Amino acid sequence: MEIIIQPDSQQGSQVAARIVARLVREKPHAVIGFATGNTPLRLYKNLVRMHREEALDFSHVTTFNLDEYVGVPAAHPSSFHSYMWAHLFSQLDIPNGQIHIPDGMTADIPATCRKYEEAIKSAGGIDVQILGIGTNGHLGFNEPTSSFASRTRIKTLTEQTRLDAAAAFGGQENVPSQVITMGLGTILDSRMCLLLAFGKKKARAIALTVEGSLTASVPSTVLQLHPRAVLVLDKDAASDLKMADYYTWVYDHKPDWQKS
Repeated sequence: MEIIIQPDSQQGSQVAARIVARLVREKPHAVIGFATGNTPLRLYKNLVRMHREEALDFSHVTTFNLDEYVGVPAAHPSSFHSYMWAHLFSQLDIPNGQIHIPDGMTADIPATCRKYEEAIKSAGGIDVQILGIGTNGHLGFNEPTSSFASRTRIKTLTEQTRLDAAAAFGGQENVPSQVITMGLGTILDSRMCLLLAFGKKKARAIALTVEGSLTASVPSTVLQLHPRAVLVLDKDAASDLKMADYYTWVYDHKPDWQKS
């Protein structure tokens, strides 16, 4: 893993945006996996700014989102479809046909999941998968005990995950119990995993992810197996890392050509 510790979420998001921008400039037909939630919002604002002010061209990019709630229409204000259009897609030049988000209203979930996997494969695989992390270490909606080999499928949410999403739905009782999510195996197939974590409440999950034992009980530890997992953290999220000083030293002493 590469651990990048920044003073705050604003600077961390700028680092992450530079990583994504470099990919898009070097590979205009890049395939990007997107995440939702509060964590990537500043990253997306930076990408929109780069598109407007620096002519960062997304017109040939293909996208795949990690997940979507089952039974929630795309037009619902709390759907991930709505989130992505509000915060990113409506402000970039990605053609609609190149945007992929799981269909939470599908009548045949297994078939939809198989087609999603096939679409990723047909696109050439995901170049960079943007990730957040749950307080219990979930990636996407791969809850604890998810198989490291899992593919896109339906998952039932834990009560903690539903509680974390309560604000978006006006109360925990309104949060759907099930989602369609990329599997951990799908995420591992990405050429780069770019995980962002900000705030003290993510510190324990980050410490377990980076310095803990490999275990399905903490799904995010699967990133220990990935050849190019980059974690961008603020100081609060990194506060439980025993080797934080070392990670900072390594990043500060990287050759210029290797820095984002």
